[in-house]
Amino acid sequence: MKLLPLLLLAMALPAGAQALHKCTIDGKVSYSQQPCEKGVAATIAVPPAPSPDPAAAADLKRQAREANKLASERRKREAREERESLAEARAVASHNKKCKKLQMQQKWAEEDARGATLQNLERSRQKAKRAAEMVQLECGG
Repeated sequence: MKLLPLLLLAMALPAGAQALHKCTIDGKVSYSQQPCEKGVAATIAVPPAPSPDPAAAADLKRQAREANKLASERRKREAREERESLAEARAVASHNKKCKKLQMQQKWAEEDARGATLQNLERSRQKAKRAAEMVQLECGG
């Protein structure tokens, strides 16, 4: 499929008639645009290139526009996916930070409950229980 536009482009380029020289030197055949210096020589007439096809040129331009449009859409999609990926990473980082904070608060509440006096023991245990519930609710652990 990629060769078709190149072929059409090659056909659209003007080329003048040129002579091609076939040289046979010591049994080896070579082709050149320059006349042979020695050995057996033959000149081959190269026919002119066909005239450019306007329909092919228009088709080539249409294909180029489509390719540019597809490339632009791909770049936009990749940029959108990158933005979404970054937003998701930020959300995960924020959630992890919140969980770490809640776990630290739970740890402190449990430490406070262990060191509480008899007067504050029930209150400290309740605070530690609530901190554990918050960790469970937000972080699942």
